[in-house]
Amino acid sequence: MSVSPATLPPVLLHSEAELARAALASPLLSRAARLARWAGPGTRVGAGGELVEEQLPAAAAELGLDANDPDAAAYASEAWRVAVDTGLVDVTDADEEEGEDAPGTVTAGEDLAALTSGSPQDILAVWLGALDTVYGDATVPDMDNLLDVLEENGEIDFEELGWDPQAEADFLDGVLGNLYLLTAGDAGAGEEPVPLPALAASMLVPDDMGEPTDDVLEQVSDAMMKLDDQFRLFEPLGLVEYQPVDEALMVDIDEAEAPLPDDDEDVSRYGMVKLTPLGVYGIRARMLEAGVDAPAVGDLADKGADALLAGTAGFPQAAAQAEIELWLARHEPLDAARELLAAARGGDEGAPLRRLRCQQALSLVGDGAEPALREVLDDAELGGLARVWLAEHGAADVPPPSEALVFWLTIDTIAAQLAAEGNSDELQGLVEGLSEQHSGFFAAAWRVEHPATADVLEAMGRLHPDKKVAKEARKAAFKARSQQGV
Repeated sequence: MSVSPATLPPVLLHSEAELARAALASPLLSRAARLARWAGPGTRVGAGGELVEEQLPAAAAELGLDANDPDAAAYASEAWRVAVDTGLVDVTDADEEEGEDAPGTVTAGEDLAALTSGSPQDILAVWLGALDTVYGDATVPDMDNLLDVLEENGEIDFEELGWDPQAEADFLDGVLGNLYLLTAGDAGAGEEPVPLPALAASMLVPDDMGEPTDDVLEQVSDAMMKLDDQFRLFEPLGLVEYQPVDEALMVDIDEAEAPLPDDDEDVSRYGMVKLTPLGVYGIRARMLEAGVDAPAVGDLADKGADALLAGTAGFPQAAAQAEIELWLARHEPLDAARELLAAARGGDEGAPLRRLRCQQALSLVGDGAEPALREVLDDAELGGLARVWLAEHGAADVPPPSEALVFWLTIDTIAAQLAAEGNSDELQGLVEGLSEQHSGFFAAAWRVEHPATADVLEAMGRLHPDKKVAKEARKAAFKARSQQGV
């Protein structure tokens, strides 16, 4: 896959049982299974294992397809190919003495039983095999065009056709990767389908391009039509929910007019697509197979607290919350609190965000964690968050924090939020509130012995809308750097 691992959000996958049920319910796999159960020794196939043309009407009838539907034979042929490729049926080559054109023998495949008596993992393995088949179909040229070329020239020159198999695969990988990012963000919370023009443009329009050129718009238009064909193939497998391009727009394509929406036009006419939960699972599986780091919520549930805090540092809030809840479910409250606090220590660049995630985790731990929090009240790095937790839980005899501890905790908190969210509106509000409530904040803050003091004060200077206050923050940042000898 061509997606950058650094940009992939953690996804919240549905349970394997739910995904397996969705796989079994997908039209294409269910058709393949029906044909596998229908087939037998009398089923006639060609040398390549495909159903002979004379068998297709019976196969279509078995699937309940309308005999008058011109696409019925194609649907039956596709379902049969999936059945063969996934091992739902086995096609044994004919005896060599009968000649190479003799039909093979058809028997039920080992994987057919997995669909009824196998585990969810077994069922999903069959479905992933079907995904490989459909993916291969989606990356080859249109067969009608190929047959026309073959009939005209007697051979097919793929280079002359402008077909590069690797480029086609890379493009589809990129599209599916972008769709994964757009619809599976923040723990799989994405609900809105993506307009096909936007998805095509995400692959073809450079980030630094202002108004796309006519040439780029034409490329986007061509890509949309290709994607329309590909998503029509993927939908019966349950990979995507897809609203195809309005057939009326195809006339514009024939007249060489780029079918791209105007600002006031209904963009849904140009195709809308989103990954299903099963699709998120399938694309992630392909990414993992390709060596891409595609995290999922739950990956850290059996790891130590150090891995949990470091791993969730870059997670969106909802994903971090879900991951922490799964981790806590496997630990006793007091042991969990002690392990989390130990992992939150440190003066490295990532430590503030680890402590922020530690606070988030501790907020979910019950009163049984209180002894662990009291144990770190005198800790320079953890004493502040311990006091916050104890106060929120109504604990008695909590010693008040020193002014130095308050300032240290403030710097640590802002450093964590900068790392987690950047220059967000929420952080800007916090910065404004601090300077309003504490007139001498910057005069004292630069003295705080925290590794991030100077960086935090510089950020406050960038974020504060009052030029006078911003200047104070920048001066304080300069003093902090001088104090640190930087």
